[in-house]
Amino acid sequence: MLAMQLLTAFIIFLAGPGSRVTAAAIEPRSANSIPPPPKPEPVHLKRLLLPPGISDDAPGACTTKINPRRTGCMPVKSLRAFQSGEFLPDGKHVLALVPYIGAPSAPDPASVYNSSQIIIVKTDGSKFSNGDEWKCITCGVPAENAVGQTPTYDYPQAFDDGKRILFGSNIADCGDHLLTSDKCTPDQLHIYPIHWDVSADGSGAGGSIRELRLHPDNVHLGFSSFTIGATLGQFAYFGRLKFNPKPTTGLPLAPRYDLIRVYRLYRTDLPAPVAVQGPQLTLNTSAISVGELRGFSGRGDEAVYVGNPVESCNLDIFAVGLQSGRVRRITSDPGYVDPIEASPDGKWWAIMDTRGTDRQTFLAGMRNVPPLIDLVTTTVSSSIRNNGQRRFFSPWLLDMYGDRQSDNYYGQKINGPGSSKSGSGDLRDPEWNGQADPQWSPDSTQVVYWEAHVEAPACGGINPLPCYPSKEPDGKDIRIVLATFTARKPTKYTPVDIVPDDIPWAKLYAGFKIPIGT
Repeated sequence: MLAMQLLTAFIIFLAGPGSRVTAAAIEPRSANSIPPPPKPEPVHLKRLLLPPGISDDAPGACTTKINPRRTGCMPVKSLRAFQSGEFLPDGKHVLALVPYIGAPSAPDPASVYNSSQIIIVKTDGSKFSNGDEWKCITCGVPAENAVGQTPTYDYPQAFDDGKRILFGSNIADCGDHLLTSDKCTPDQLHIYPIHWDVSADGSGAGGSIRELRLHPDNVHLGFSSFTIGATLGQFAYFGRLKFNPKPTTGLPLAPRYDLIRVYRLYRTDLPAPVAVQGPQLTLNTSAISVGELRGFSGRGDEAVYVGNPVESCNLDIFAVGLQSGRVRRITSDPGYVDPIEASPDGKWWAIMDTRGTDRQTFLAGMRNVPPLIDLVTTTVSSSIRNNGQRRFFSPWLLDMYGDRQSDNYYGQKINGPGSSKSGSGDLRDPEWNGQADPQWSPDSTQVVYWEAHVEAPACGGINPLPCYPSKEPDGKDIRIVLATFTARKPTKYTPVDIVPDDIPWAKLYAGFKIPIGT
């Protein structure tokens, strides 16, 4: 009670003498439309195999003794240069970004297994024709097949045709061949950059884009871009991908994918989360406030994002209808969340969250406190989720309706319940932390995610937390985990209809210029 009185006094102080505070809530849903929380499901966990790990990054350090098939080595200490990605449409392969090291010098054929690359990893224990459970698909692509390629490789995502992938701000295309086929060789693969016009006449280099998310219709793309001014900011955008085989303006003047009909997911004339009207301060929790775009709903009708807090110091995931503009809150646990992925059948969410660790509880543990101090403290409160390179994420399963405080439903820990002994090395070891992003199989029965091992200085030395050695093969500090919901029946994947280009509540990006790199 005292805390609420102090906060109320603080709010009135901000708004001025004689002011009033009101709140506009997210549009309530009928209680009859939300079913009871689901019961916990049985889950089977297993590791996926990766290239052998080495500590020496000198040329030739990846010897035939370490990898007899000469298909490359990765570092034991990845320093987060690794990332697992989406399933391919057959549901038997997943993508991953791997940093290769120790390759021999050219012209040795194995010299192509060097630097950041995208690989395909089998999930069923079978092998490719090279004898491995993985296959590099970007290694050795001729320079003439990758004119204008950007150096980004993060968040590898698959198109439904099985022939194309999105990675970084590039799209790789193997033409008539499936990426898993032996016919998809380096000379058959083409890598095209994604170009976003940031000048009215289309000249010059494109804008800098980050955190790309392929829409389920495989035609549209969501992304974020920084703004640079008095302060560093960021907006989210939504646009249509169009292949341009012979561009006449903009750079590069090479085959590329252009972003057209781009909308900024923000408009200055829409209601703000916090507004002052004379003596009245209004908290509008139904306002559209797309902070960082995190993806889309399973059937593609909603954009999913980290939004303005509804409760003080409690950053959550929201969804907004691309056409309706209706906002709903998906998570409400006091933990921090941002990685999220919807199941293709639209019934589930897989998230990475600090819930269960009490990492954020001292900030957000008191529920239903208005987010007034968050006008200036959001960056600070969100940064506490990490300890340097260490994340405190674990994978969690939520149904499509999300957290429900009234039912005390906050999902199911996928690698739970609880955790095992620190340093055990098993798939419930709390010394292994989840990373972005978890991904669903096409039939909605499996989730793949990756974890990073806690390393110094997040432990050891002057840190009172002890360091435990990794028990992964070769002592790697990363791993990919495949979670199978064993009681589920596979659902048939249904392609998503192409959504409209236009978003009624967003701002069409046209006729104005922003600085390059913003």
